[in-house]
Amino acid sequence: MPRHGVHIVGSVPMASAAEVFEKVSAAVGPMLRYLPDGETGPRLNWLPWLEPIFSQHPDFEPSPEEFRVHAGATAFRRYQLKEGVDPKSVRFTKLPHAGFALESWKDFERLKKAGKIPAQVRYQCDIASIPSLLAAFVVESLHDALEPALERAVIGEIQRICAAIPHDQLAIQYDVASSIFFHLESGKPTRFGGTRVEMMKSFVPMHVRLGDAVPKDVHLIYHFCYGDNKHKHSIEPHDMTHLVNFANALSAGVARTIEMIHMPVPRERSDDAYFAPLSLLRLRPEATLALGLVHYTDGLEGTKRRMASANKYVQSYMIGTECGFGRRDPATIPKLLEIHAQAAQG
Repeated sequence: MPRHGVHIVGSVPMASAAEVFEKVSAAVGPMLRYLPDGETGPRLNWLPWLEPIFSQHPDFEPSPEEFRVHAGATAFRRYQLKEGVDPKSVRFTKLPHAGFALESWKDFERLKKAGKIPAQVRYQCDIASIPSLLAAFVVESLHDALEPALERAVIGEIQRICAAIPHDQLAIQYDVASSIFFHLESGKPTRFGGTRVEMMKSFVPMHVRLGDAVPKDVHLIYHFCYGDNKHKHSIEPHDMTHLVNFANALSAGVARTIEMIHMPVPRERSDDAYFAPLSLLRLRPEATLALGLVHYTDGLEGTKRRMASANKYVQSYMIGTECGFGRRDPATIPKLLEIHAQAAQG
């Protein structure tokens, strides 16, 4: 019996959702609780598939601004409102989340009935957080004004997903990414606040609202991330302090259960100093911690080294990578899943 479960964060570079469901289940199925569709096709690189929310919106037009999560990262074209459009009038009515999710659900349901997906596994739908969408695709001067409308639209997509998929088969994962943790790590004043404390008062309530929008019998997951654009973080974490603080704040604030919180572990960090803040982690009894300890580049040996350090502060956790697999060479995925399976034995 494996000591640790396996968490697949999101993207998997395969040809289709059906291939992801079958191959991932074959490799690590008994260790899974949740299984995403791999965000295949246009969604593989996380955010670019969401650009049509703005590029095809009648109120928006391209701006001169570009956004990069770090200096060498992919550039995103930002959009601005057309002349005369009142930001308060903007509505987002054509989000694509539910359409993709429900299409993949057909394959999940079929393959689970056929016994190709283990009985305990729920279908996992991943949702990028609102600050990430705005940071990538909207000029910064409009973020505050448009945030409420975009939040309502994302919650509407979640409601459509939850209305169509049996709740006992479903999990919603929010990707709380570098648009949050970059600011908390750097501590520099932003629109969210002049200090980390002020920023938390903006970031946490938003993600509490998103969590509480998920029906109570659908499982709720939060994936924390410092980014993975071209395999580089937006900023390097000093340690797990901000991850732990955010997890504790969500645990105190969300009115429903939280089934899992996933936290990244950089490849170079097997030192006690990185993991020590986990001693202050206060998850709910029902919540499972998942740690992004697995790195392809140093394999099982490096993964076990990081696990040994984590074990000094937490005994029960699931394992995974820091982020999705989508930016990896597809040829590396079988070996990467093998590392998960071997490391899960403890």
